[in-house]
Amino acid sequence: MIEQHLRYLLVPGFSQTADAWSAVIESLPRPARAVPVTIPSGIGFVDAARDLAREHVGVWAGYSLGGRLALRVALDHPGRVAALVLISANPGVADADEREERKRRDEQLADWIERNGCDAFLDRWLAQPMFAGLDPISARRHRLTSEAQLADQLRRLGQGAQQPLWERLAELRMPVKVVAGEHDHEYVGIARETAAAIGPSSELVIVPGAGHALVLERPEVIAALLGGL
Repeated sequence: MIEQHLRYLLVPGFSQTADAWSAVIESLPRPARAVPVTIPSGIGFVDAARDLAREHVGVWAGYSLGGRLALRVALDHPGRVAALVLISANPGVADADEREERKRRDEQLADWIERNGCDAFLDRWLAQPMFAGLDPISARRHRLTSEAQLADQLRRLGQGAQQPLWERLAELRMPVKVVAGEHDHEYVGIARETAAAIGPSSELVIVPGAGHALVLERPEVIAALLGGL
């Protein structure tokens, strides 16, 4: 078991505010230990992870973009991470051409957001099949309301802007839970590869009947995973 005084540091996904973790926090056995983390803005991936590590130490859990950032914290600043929970997270786009294409598409979407606004973006973003399991009203809560912040996350922290971390995964020595929803087929595959690359310190968790947005779809499951550390 992890030391009882350590905090749960909860990093949200792309377009979310820290309050997106509220339902998970309410389900935690020790909610007072939870610290929902705000993703830094205006800086790149490595600098964002550095700033987060400077401010926090404990059990890190990150969803999607937040998982990628928490992973970078664990690799670059392992002394700040007692345990790691990666939820629907991709260690990076390994192929250079695919990564460049993803960067181009992220830039296009950032431009689109700046032209069309946050509400139109959420309509478009949440219409993706990976979010089919979400209630349409609650899915829009706890979202960034600044076009500039959304565009900045895409340009500086998107998968196209991130150096892939696959070759470093075996460096992780702390306990790591790698989590994906059963119906999120792409990320189930990524989770299996991630856990295999990390090795003995990892545990693969596939959540039955769930999709990509596990923090919103299955907050009680995520809380149980955290509480069990």
